[in-house]
Amino acid sequence: MSLLFVVGIVVFFFGLLASIALHELGHMSFAKLFGVRVPQYMVGFGPTMWSRNKGETEYGVKWIPLGGYIRMIGMLPPRRDDAPGKLRGSSTGPFQSLIESARGAALEEVGPGDEDRVFYRKKWWQKVIIMFAGPFMNLVLAFLFISIVVMGIGVATYKPTIGAVSKCAIPAAQAGRDCTASDPMTPAVRAGLKPGDRIVSYEGQKIKSYEKLQELIRASGGRTVAMVVHRGDQDLTLSVPVTTNQMQSLTDPDKTEKVGFLGITPTSGRERQGPGTVVSAMSDLTTRTVGSLLNMPKKMVGVWNAAFSDRKRDPNGPIGVVGASRIGGEIAASHEPGLDKLAFFLMMLGTVNFAIGMFNLVPLLPLDGGHIAGALWEGLKRLLAKVARRPDPGHVDVAKALPLTYAMAAVIITMGALLIYADLVNPVRLNG
Repeated sequence: MSLLFVVGIVVFFFGLLASIALHELGHMSFAKLFGVRVPQYMVGFGPTMWSRNKGETEYGVKWIPLGGYIRMIGMLPPRRDDAPGKLRGSSTGPFQSLIESARGAALEEVGPGDEDRVFYRKKWWQKVIIMFAGPFMNLVLAFLFISIVVMGIGVATYKPTIGAVSKCAIPAAQAGRDCTASDPMTPAVRAGLKPGDRIVSYEGQKIKSYEKLQELIRASGGRTVAMVVHRGDQDLTLSVPVTTNQMQSLTDPDKTEKVGFLGITPTSGRERQGPGTVVSAMSDLTTRTVGSLLNMPKKMVGVWNAAFSDRKRDPNGPIGVVGASRIGGEIAASHEPGLDKLAFFLMMLGTVNFAIGMFNLVPLLPLDGGHIAGALWEGLKRLLAKVARRPDPGHVDVAKALPLTYAMAAVIITMGALLIYADLVNPVRLNG
């Protein structure tokens, strides 16, 4: 195990911890803004490793670095039999909420002057903002990291300039083997194409991107095509007898299709993109993340099979903190240029932050989305009561959903444990 690999794991792990800390900072900032008393701000859970009191809040780090939480007084409204001045305790963070639920939502003291500083008495929209601020912080971090990569470092882009010419045509199913005497020469070799040639036009169409060139090549199988290339200081017109070959599908990597084949590999380089590309990347990430959340049960079956059998781990499936940190180590230890490492690192941090933010918005307790749903339901009930001129229905007690909370928390813990185990025994690897 190389030093760079270990450094990558540690740096990425602490990057995730910083993301968790900022998530909880989002909750705390708006809680204090709206006057809620926050006795604790913790990164991790379990026994306390270190803490320090500043003002009315204890700031600290716990020994189990798999989450974080803030404690706001009065997150749950009082029950009828609660003693005066005491409320059921609760916190942000699914793990800490489960611990407190198991303890029967232990009573916490509400001191003099704190009667209006309890969470449950705040306006419904203030509760929504407080609980949304945590996931929103992760989404902002995701946007920031992706923007740095896309607009600052640049995106790896293929260019319509030839980087290498394949000597023979090999079907996709046999990709990676050496050429043999029986393999036909590629159209690129027969036409005399050379590395460094920049494709100017193809079948009379001007070429400004490799994607456009690739599209035209795949559609021209079986025809001889006129191609203009720029070589040295002159333009050359070549006749290229494009053949067909069984190639990987561009829309479904698991399938192959018979398409036009030339036999060239493009050069690549980083190009800075505009805000529109960032928006497009975030939109695509949203679609993929929502799809992953909806398919989570099926994905976790795949993780189970990979953990307890010799089945290959799905590289696009869910990974845990251990697996993500391990990939951070692989990135650091790879032979890629430093700028590529940094871009991959930041993009992965952005993707993980986005996943954390979206997962926490699932409208089920003990996730933040469950508290948001409770606050929205309270606002709707009060609006309907006002329109119907009925008495104020009062605060919504989300603790009534404790049975569902127990079930959801158990699922989260089971998934987390399974992912950690799978990441240890059968991890996702960058290079397979």
